[in-house]
Amino acid sequence: MPTQDTSETVGQRVARLRKLRGLTQHGLADRSHVSRGLIAQVETDRKVATPAFIAAISSALRVDATELAGQPYRGETPAQDRVHATIPDLRRALDAVDVPPDLGMDPRSLDTLAREIEALRLASKDAKHLQVGTKLPAVIEELAVHVHTTDSPRAWRLLNAAQALAVSLSRRLGYTDLATSAIKDAAWSAGRSDDPNLPALAQLSRALMMMMYGSWTGGLRLVRSAATRIEQNSPQALAVHGALQLRSAVLSARGTQTGETSASEAWTHHESAVETARQLPARTQDWYALQFNPANVAIHGAAVAVEMGDYDEALRRDAAISSPVLLTLPAERRAHHGIDMARAYVELGRHDKALSSLVVAEKAAPQMTRYHPSARQVAAHLVDRHRSIPEPLRGLMTRMQIA
Repeated sequence: MPTQDTSETVGQRVARLRKLRGLTQHGLADRSHVSRGLIAQVETDRKVATPAFIAAISSALRVDATELAGQPYRGETPAQDRVHATIPDLRRALDAVDVPPDLGMDPRSLDTLAREIEALRLASKDAKHLQVGTKLPAVIEELAVHVHTTDSPRAWRLLNAAQALAVSLSRRLGYTDLATSAIKDAAWSAGRSDDPNLPALAQLSRALMMMMYGSWTGGLRLVRSAATRIEQNSPQALAVHGALQLRSAVLSARGTQTGETSASEAWTHHESAVETARQLPARTQDWYALQFNPANVAIHGAAVAVEMGDYDEALRRDAAISSPVLLTLPAERRAHHGIDMARAYVELGRHDKALSSLVVAEKAAPQMTRYHPSARQVAAHLVDRHRSIPEPLRGLMTRMQIA
């Protein structure tokens, strides 16, 4: 995948690709079900392009959403590009599942690989992309040997967990082709494992990719169907069911922007997640690294409001989440919430608060914030709104390598 031009804004890309397709703003509005006024505001960089906007416009222009967002955000020096340099090895490792490599030695035991996967899950939850990208390929290759030599359901289950990590990393860095391929691989390994909940998790990942492409109703059908097949008779199953409800809530929220879904659908799914979280034991482990718990459900409530453009409701929900509760969440979740709140603040014209939210997000999870499209777009928008760029914003832009 070629390096994107980070000097070009999302609005400039929209205008360029729209003209390349021979469309006026009115024509693009008709195709995308996005108002012409919003398209004009984004093209002139007066509005931040939301994920829902990018998904709808990219679908109408028949380009990948990452192309509009400018991903992947490659570095300008070897040191800055280290995390992206792990992607070729990850591609090769995922292909090795079909044709296991000759490792030149015996693979590590399944017990050892299980501990390695758990460590990588913790790194992923802290958005330590480089650590995950560096160590994950070898784990996948070794598990490929195990599944082909033993066909052990446990080996397939561990391989599924490793493939899920590959999906998460490649999606976060903007390699949607790799993420989509890895999701299909994970669906296959889920069926060969000894865990009945894994096929639903594969659908959860598929729905996330569909959300990126603006397929709100298709994604909703997928996760709703998966939810009906979950027997909620264990904490593991409850966590999966709750995660499916949260994904449905966000899908519904984004769909309201194009009139395909309703706000009531979004809040109904969110309330279902609230009820599911209440059924979990007070002390339970993080099943499948889903981070499904009351705190995560609470910040998803704010996210649902942001996706629907109800920014005052988002701030109200954010204010109801105490700092101690927020600190129980992994760094990736806290950073994501900070980015969501930055989006809300910038839409309300509260630029100083938007910048503070981005700074907090970067402190929690530096790599995630620097590679997150919404964080970068809000940061670029804030630059245009300041006559004299504040030092925290200048530093953030430098670390994001945005001109």
